Amino acid sequence: TGPLLLMVEGPGPGDGHYPGRRMPPAAPRPRSRVFLPAMTAVPFLERIAGAPITWGVDESPGWGYQIEPDRVLDEMREVGLNATELGPDGYLADDPEGLERMLGGRGLRLVGGFVPVRLYRRSLLEAELSYAKRAAATLADRGAETFVLGPASVYDGYDQRVELSPADWEVFDDGLRRVREICEDRGLVAALHSHWGYAVDAPHQVERVLEESTVDMCIDTGHISLAGGDPLQVARMSGDRVAHVHLKDVDERLAERVRAGELTFREGVKRGLFRPLGEGFADIAGLVEYLESGGYQGWYVLEQDIALDGPPPPGEGPIDAARASMDYLSGLRI
Repeated sequence: TGPLLLMVEGPGPGDGHYPGRRMPPAAPRPRSRVFLPAMTAVPFLERIAGAPITWGVDESPGWGYQIEPDRVLDEMREVGLNATELGPDGYLADDPEGLERMLGGRGLRLVGGFVPVRLYRRSLLEAELSYAKRAAATLADRGAETFVLGPASVYDGYDQRVELSPADWEVFDDGLRRVREICEDRGLVAALHSHWGYAVDAPHQVERVLEESTVDMCIDTGHISLAGGDPLQVARMSGDRVAHVHLKDVDERLAERVRAGELTFREGVKRGLFRPLGEGFADIAGLVEYLESGGYQGWYVLEQDIALDGPPPPGEGPIDAARASMDYLSGLRI
């Protein structure tokens, strides 16, 4: 069977700061492949992609109604998106040629996919790395650039906090190194994505990864904010290691209830935890302005987790939130 490329997102509980770490005052220097001189820059709005989860597409059991791919891709183009992430295994075409027909005919391209991998248990590591190899092959064969690595938990769901022991971190660091090698062999960039209820979600865990490894990062504004962190601060700490960005805004009241354990993550999502850009408390504008001023040339992905009860009427539903987010991004002074 092929790899399971889930597009469910979300961070974990945090203390709201990054202890012992001093934020650099300047924008990241243009050293990595996604930080380029201005003369080679692709305009910001041409680097906005979508993710099927923004249309409620996720194969987690009981997540909700799944809109058919053709409608999702058509609506991506309608709101002005230029690319997509892959979404759940088998949701888009199973073969490279079929995917090219689906995307190319709409002027879309594939930029990456979210891959949850459990890296901190020695007994699971070899099986998880085999899975990562299959996922990397799927993404590379379909022309993607980025392997968005979700440091998954061994627990089901997203509602049990994970705190790794020193021995767990040792295994995790080895697994992380090997995933990076797998991706490099396939011409992919591995970008670690902190995630609610995963092994890396709280601010101190993000800081530890940044200090103890050289892995590239996927900055997710919603997950980091939900965890009690600051996406702009994470970007500053990451410097030129920012390889990919997921954009979502967060409802502050619901975030507080999820952190307090009053709501599960999934229940929070169903109630509207993640909002169109500009309608929550995440500093979207600050992050984008900071990255663009430093020469960032990677992708920004509208990745706003929702769950649907049924098919939305034609021209309504998730497209409204996606359009609102694009209007917000179009209004930024970049």
